[in-house]
Amino acid sequence: MDAPPTTPDIDLAALDSLRGKYIRTDRDDLFRLHLDRLLKRDADDRLLPEPVTFTATGETRGIALVEGAGGGKTSLVHHGLSTHPALQSADPLRVPWIGVRVPSPATLKSLGLEILRQSGYPQASASLREWDIWGRVRDRFASLGTRVLWIDEAHDLFRAGKPDAVENILKVLKSLMQGEHAVIVVLTGVDMLWQMASYDDQVKRRYSKVTLPAVSTATHGPLFRGVMETFCAKLGLAPPVEADLVERLLHASRYRFGRCLENILAALEIAVLDRAPRLEMAHFAEAFSMQEGCTAGRNVFLTPNWAQIDLAAPGPEAPAKTSQPKSRKKR
Repeated sequence: MDAPPTTPDIDLAALDSLRGKYIRTDRDDLFRLHLDRLLKRDADDRLLPEPVTFTATGETRGIALVEGAGGGKTSLVHHGLSTHPALQSADPLRVPWIGVRVPSPATLKSLGLEILRQSGYPQASASLREWDIWGRVRDRFASLGTRVLWIDEAHDLFRAGKPDAVENILKVLKSLMQGEHAVIVVLTGVDMLWQMASYDDQVKRRYSKVTLPAVSTATHGPLFRGVMETFCAKLGLAPPVEADLVERLLHASRYRFGRCLENILAALEIAVLDRAPRLEMAHFAEAFSMQEGCTAGRNVFLTPNWAQIDLAAPGPEAPAKTSQPKSRKKR
């Protein structure tokens, strides 16, 4: 009896490499513009790893970058800081920027400990008092030459506290932005961050606000079509041909940049595992169904009335939003 034919192994290494690929857009230029204005320049107009001071007391300024969940703001800021020419150092004892995500529980003490850990501090013990922790943070920044502190998911820090706690948080951050070794503070979070953090004029004065706009078919449609074509070529797939695929993709992704990329990669994984010759709408539909747990009638990539689906409605069985809802009269 002949042996059954063997199926060639699926090489997912190429797909994994695509997951780590960064897509640069004009959003990067917007963040870079805000950051560059906070850094000093030398006589040849080259940016330096030193913050501009705006007062006689040596006070720096910060950035508050807000965007809805899944927009890609974390990747954007990480890429912006890790590739900025003024914030790189070949000396392992110099760390021009440090980035942390607000830990759980979201308290000033836990945040300070996380900053110390990320800086490589050898004894970041939870038994330390809060004032001692933040004193060590300032000393650590001075010794490492740290000039930018990035706090991701900052809305969790403000949301967890009462008004007096929020005020205390802002005072601590303000203290980091003053003095001989003052740092630039970059806060990133969802839309509510700015509302929670800017309850007084002093905060609005210290932080410039960066609001990343939602993607649209007109501004980003060609980009995502190009991304799909490039990724398909890397995987040996033919690109999709459905005319309205990009429009459906943006709607399914809540018009968030990061979610669009995640949905493209999820559909590509389905296509690769199916050994399909072409990336198709059906792959997006299967990936979306797995992610959302929705019925076929609420699957953006299946129903012809996809534009009427309200993805903000609770539950997978929630009815689609119509443009003219009918009211039911009592008999």
